[in-house]
Amino acid sequence: MSKQDQRNKIATGDGFIAALDQSGGSTPKALKLYGVEADQYSSDAEMYDMIHAMRSRIAQSPSFGGDRIVGAILFEMTMDRQIDGKPSATYLWDTKGVVPFLKVDKGLADEANSVQLMKPMPDLDTLLDRANAASIYGTKMRSVINAANEVGIAAVVAQQFEVGKAILAKGLMPIIEPEVTITISDKAAAEDILLTEITKQLDALPEGQEVMLKLTLPETANHYKPLVDHSKVLKVVALSGGYSRDEANNRLSQNTGMIASFSRALTEGLSAPQSDAEFDGTLNDTITSIHAASVAG
Repeated sequence: MSKQDQRNKIATGDGFIAALDQSGGSTPKALKLYGVEADQYSSDAEMYDMIHAMRSRIAQSPSFGGDRIVGAILFEMTMDRQIDGKPSATYLWDTKGVVPFLKVDKGLADEANSVQLMKPMPDLDTLLDRANAASIYGTKMRSVINAANEVGIAAVVAQQFEVGKAILAKGLMPIIEPEVTITISDKAAAEDILLTEITKQLDALPEGQEVMLKLTLPETANHYKPLVDHSKVLKVVALSGGYSRDEANNRLSQNTGMIASFSRALTEGLSAPQSDAEFDGTLNDTITSIHAASVAG
């Protein structure tokens, strides 16, 4: 099946995107929530083996499939490994009917103007070539907004689209993720600025180009509806951003056209000691609730 088939799956598929892209910094926390304590591994290699085992267990679960999940975002090491004897991206698409994406950013720079830009990515071209070779459809990259600072937010969005254009040039679909921290006092004001800046960048894209957006669930329902309807946006997905799964689902269900791209909220309740039946039952309940919220709007 072609990239056009994958695009159609994202555009019209009935489901959400699973974020399975915990990186080096967030892996110990993700493992702890999964019931794996730090004293159970003695090196980074063992830690990454354990997080890959968790991701593989999720992907191989009978509940995880293209009927309710349209895409999955992978960490670089996951792309380079196998699931059930197949390269991870190939397994997701060929076996599960789930479109594979790759996290490409290298983390956050120090805060300036109340935002954190992405760190430089000097090896991006090489990584994108590897992604294409591995049958990855698109990419994801994250910045963080910590206040309604117009200068900072404009810089975040400009950087995201600059890198996004390099990704488009390689034939991949960029997911642009300027995360607004959910605990800030001026979150709604930051979202107003963000909507303006993203719209400017979208309007400036050449005809025929499109991107995806991954945004924090807004304070006002349907605040981002103009982006959902924009001709240069394939899909707007929502991050859970620290909200509980119930809160994230409730907020998502009020936003027409947005679908989930949850990470921690997806793995909430899963643990290594669970039997396969317990694990799959918990995951099925989770997927059912996230899927319902994604199609509710």
